Amino acid sequence: MTDVSNTPPAEGDDRPVLTTRQGHPVPDNQNTRTVGSRGPATLENYHLIEKLSHFDRERIPERVVHARGATAFGVFTTTGVLGDSGEPLSELTRAKLFDAPGKKCEVAVRFSTVAGGRDSSEAVRDPRGFAVKFYTEDGNWDLVGNNLAVFFLRDAIKFPDFIHSQKPDPVTFERQIPARVFDFISQTPESLHMCTMVFGPRGIPASYRTQQGFGVNTYKWVNAAGETKLVKYHWLPKQGVKSMTGADAAAVQAEEPGAHTKDLYSAIAGGDFPEWELAVQLMDDHDHPELDWDPLDDTKTWPENDFPLRTIGTLQLNRAPRNFFNESEQIAFGTGVLVDGLDFSDDKMLVGRTFSYSDTQRHRVGANYLQLPVNSPKAAAVRTNQRDGQMNYSVDEGHENLTVNYEPSTIGGLREAEVPAHPAQGPTYNAQLTREHIERTNDYEQPGQRYQLSEPWEQDDLVANLGGLFEQCDRHIRERMVWHLFLCDDELGQRVGDAIGISADDIRHLEPLATQGWGPTEQKRLDNLGNNGPRDVQGLVMTHCVPNEHVAVADGNREFVGGAA
Repeated sequence: MTDVSNTPPAEGDDRPVLTTRQGHPVPDNQNTRTVGSRGPATLENYHLIEKLSHFDRERIPERVVHARGATAFGVFTTTGVLGDSGEPLSELTRAKLFDAPGKKCEVAVRFSTVAGGRDSSEAVRDPRGFAVKFYTEDGNWDLVGNNLAVFFLRDAIKFPDFIHSQKPDPVTFERQIPARVFDFISQTPESLHMCTMVFGPRGIPASYRTQQGFGVNTYKWVNAAGETKLVKYHWLPKQGVKSMTGADAAAVQAEEPGAHTKDLYSAIAGGDFPEWELAVQLMDDHDHPELDWDPLDDTKTWPENDFPLRTIGTLQLNRAPRNFFNESEQIAFGTGVLVDGLDFSDDKMLVGRTFSYSDTQRHRVGANYLQLPVNSPKAAAVRTNQRDGQMNYSVDEGHENLTVNYEPSTIGGLREAEVPAHPAQGPTYNAQLTREHIERTNDYEQPGQRYQLSEPWEQDDLVANLGGLFEQCDRHIRERMVWHLFLCDDELGQRVGDAIGISADDIRHLEPLATQGWGPTEQKRLDNLGNNGPRDVQGLVMTHCVPNEHVAVADGNREFVGGAA
């Protein structure tokens, strides 16, 4: 295992040194400062906060990411029990929205693309945002995820770099240049699992209604006794999963750049209300040394044969915005918006997102963005001591004495809420502050398994797309990417390599990256590069491995465009 913070510059590397805006040299731009390699992040992460807060303010007022999207409203109904087990959810979490079968909660859902601008096409190859705002009796809960179960990164400190590699060239403004995209990914092998999905058909959902959704991050449930479980959230569309190829997407966007929004609102207007089941995977709250991957790693899925999906409710969307700007452009989500009984894990992406999301909303919408009706709680009272700020237009009700805007007070101010019975929860840490990646990176196994478990048409589309994109990259980037793919799976590496004229023998000499996790398993595959055989997927039930219908638009079937398919 290589600790990048202790890796000296390569011999002959005389490039200028990266610094902060204060001129401080940055010795480690890969890892957030944490207590131990997988423990909590600390608030004095100056480099992390400088990067994220500046990144949050790079566009005004359009969202930096997820600018193109659509919001719809509806209701969430809980089953009150964990799947078919009959176990009451109230025994696992004290979150009240789950505490009784049939209990309902108003919701707002925003679907979006990630990289494009507000007026860009929706039928592009890109992850889709899948953000849900629950207006619960204990206040709002935001479950801010994507249509793909993993992400490109495991540490939020790399998020600005990743998005910059996906955005237009800052000099020419040319959009998503493959040489920039894969220059970054070739040096970031944790991104490979996401690549196997976003560059295949699942990177272009046929509609918002026919895509899965995921919380992506690892969260926690906390019950009344203070006992905790790690949890992953899954949205499963009752409409089925449907995807397109790049050719299909080109045919769609040639007629309607906003095809997905139009499809969603047409379905709702016609009474065809889309629905998703909410399911969870649960795991005991510790580091699970028996696994060869880390439960807090957002580049990994949890095998469903070991951690089965359990349904806990249903989401239905039944209303479009009454005013698109008020209820879609101004809606604001944040991963830090949790209610009692739901909590954070030490997932490094989650820690960074929790700072960055709310920070960017204050910048983009304004300091009082939570006063807007679409963002304010609907089933809970709001009483704060916050005052003034740009665009303030109300004072919270419920104060006995409105002159008291502080706490504690003896003359009619607000008081603190009751402390939960068990305010301390979760694992303990005995570690020093450090900057290092988690021990169990295992960047190649799940991408290889994903390829082997994909449908043949998904495999073919992935190979064709990667081959075509790699052709537009410099030779050294092509070689490194094929090297990574061979380490994932022989067949995947061979097929993409054949498409661009690179064999295992051409790249066998390449050394592991100084910054990547590396151990005996990876070295053994490298020693046998091209001769490892297919990944063993016998008995493996992997997230996303559900039927994926190909909506073939390129062959002349245009029913999808502009109406419910």
